[in-house]
Amino acid sequence: MKLADLNIGSSGKITALTGLSNDVRKKLMVMGLLPNTEVKVIRRAPMGDPLQIEVRGVSLAVRNNIAQSIEVESL
Repeated sequence: MKLADLNIGSSGKITALTGLSNDVRKKLMVMGLLPNTEVKVIRRAPMGDPLQIEVRGVSLAVRNNIAQSIEVESL
């Protein structure tokens, strides 16, 4: 399942970051988006992009194309 597929209020555990350039992958990892980390979807923008998520107590905005590259397992 992809991060972009989670419903608002749902949580998941990151399993992999796939299909991203090394620069984008490193930036996400620095922000705390690491494998085996819990992530929660807070809300979506009115047009659906970006997605507001919470990781390790920090709120982040992630574009849909990046959220499609983050694989999660639902909790």
